[in-house]
Amino acid sequence: MVRAPAVFVLTLMGVAGSTLAQSEGAARPPSVAEVRSLMAQGKLDDAGRELEVLAAEQPEPQGVERLRGIVEYENNRMAEAEASFARAVAQDSSDLEAMQMRGVALYRLGRPAEAIPLLEKAHAAEPVANADPNYVLGLCYIGTERYDDARRAFAEQYGFAADSAAAWLVTARMLFRQEQTVPAENYARRAVKLDARIPQAHRLLGEIALARGDLQVAVAELEQEVALDPLDGETYDRLGDAYLRSGEAARAQKALDRAVLLEPNATGPYILLGQALLEEKDPLTAAMYLERAVKMDPTNSLAVMLLGRAFAAAGRTADAQREFDALKKLQEVKRAGSPAQ
Repeated sequence: MVRAPAVFVLTLMGVAGSTLAQSEGAARPPSVAEVRSLMAQGKLDDAGRELEVLAAEQPEPQGVERLRGIVEYENNRMAEAEASFARAVAQDSSDLEAMQMRGVALYRLGRPAEAIPLLEKAHAAEPVANADPNYVLGLCYIGTERYDDARRAFAEQYGFAADSAAAWLVTARMLFRQEQTVPAENYARRAVKLDARIPQAHRLLGEIALARGDLQVAVAELEQEVALDPLDGETYDRLGDAYLRSGEAARAQKALDRAVLLEPNATGPYILLGQALLEEKDPLTAAMYLERAVKMDPTNSLAVMLLGRAFAAAGRTADAQREFDALKKLQEVKRAGSPAQ
């Protein structure tokens, strides 16, 4: 039997040992710090895969479930995020960040009553991920009709006194945003009662009146806002809309001219001006404003439709057809992107 030279055997052992070391290195589980680095780089899918490996370890490393929750939250998978944050809190009841984010996820799942105690308990924690838990807590109070608690939460967030006109007004705005118009109006009127000259309160009252179709009240409130702040372009935009709906195209045009001067990069005043000028039988000027609106936002179906109407009224048949064709394509794209009924 021929024996291999000792040096050859040692070389083979060295290669085998190196291969084994590489294999063991490749099998080495990732660290929590490495996962955090991936998340910081925006590599959420890679981080998620590494977290699955860490979650399978016994015992599971501290903080893994919270990080899994953040990855799921950032990927807009709320049910999975909520479950991960719940596990993190079960493992460590002092993990206020996980508790906080579980509350945020519950709110986004439409479960504000369950979110409130978590957000209240974790109130002192620093916010994590892409969320503002204090703001969410206020919205949860609104969702459960605890409006005064919402006012106190928003006041704390913005640094207002809880009973100040500003606190009542910011809550009114949040209520209106949540389509709760009756309490929104009550809160806005309370703000005006506390401070008759508080900015934007009458504008909000005008917007609320517009939403319910009370044009007379809308005009009155918006005119009061203009008297208080004559340089707010958005107020002129809303006032022009109210005039236009009331059949007062000439007054609408005057208000919207001011809106355009103050808000030259907003499409709304240009579109409303186009409508007003069409009402005034001035399609050529209407087309000028509507072309500007379409150039600013080519996907705005209303602007494209009105521009087609303006061209048609001005006798520009080919231009009108081009816009109507563009409108048809926009509608097809919208239908294609809508969920199946």
